[in-house]
Amino acid sequence: MNRMTDHLANALNTIKNNEIKGNKECVIKPSTKILKNVLELLKKNDYIEDYEEFQTEIAGLKAVKVKLSGKINECKAIKPRLTIKYSELQKYEERFIPSRDVGLLIISTPKGLITNKQARELRTGGVLIAYVY
Repeated sequence: MNRMTDHLANALNTIKNNEIKGNKECVIKPSTKILKNVLELLKKNDYIEDYEEFQTEIAGLKAVKVKLSGKINECKAIKPRLTIKYSELQKYEERFIPSRDVGLLIISTPKGLITNKQARELRTGGVLIAYVY
């Protein structure tokens, strides 16, 4: 039986659980390209302090060590992945984040992963990946 694993959902859950426990860092396995892109957005927006990819003992498997800042109350992957138009952005901001100035939607576009604030500036839609606040 083939099991499909959502590595991003697992990673965000790990971050949230470690934030709740008050830990200063956590390790996420495996490291994926989308995870590193999401972590980069979280770092740029001060939700995490930093992250670092490293090689594990298992050949070919990389993991990520995340330094937490204690600023995340909630972070989740959005499933199913919803495709939205620019005109629908406000509706989904209201659905997933508490207020306009608090939290981020992470959106996949042809130009890469961006936040809802960047999507507003670029006047573009995309596929909703995750949210954090």
